[in-house]
Amino acid sequence: MTDASTPQPDPTQSPDLGQGPDQEIVLTALKAVKDPEIGVNIVDLGLVYTVATREGEIDVEMTLTSPACPAGPQIVREATEVIESLQGVSKANVKLVMSPPWSPDRMSEDARDELGMY
Repeated sequence: MTDASTPQPDPTQSPDLGQGPDQEIVLTALKAVKDPEIGVNIVDLGLVYTVATREGEIDVEMTLTSPACPAGPQIVREATEVIESLQGVSKANVKLVMSPPWSPDRMSEDARDELGMY
């Protein structure tokens, strides 16, 4: 288990490969997508691993809190819709990955506060 005070690399950072909204805009938009079982957005939960922009397409790699998460299809659909609603985006490619597996260590302080995890 990683100490929460230890700086961790930010896996959401990847190079900007072309035109379209930058990573910050995409991540802000993805905060509108909540895990319906937990009620916290997928960015603060630490489910979004990478965001890459290239010529109007956004590639996102994300995971779920559990490989058997029944809300997985809904979360991916909502993430795709939110990204494709952004100006300058022609297509969102949202890919589910299970490696590395998600753990609560990936959650932001906001998510921990919202869930009462101190």
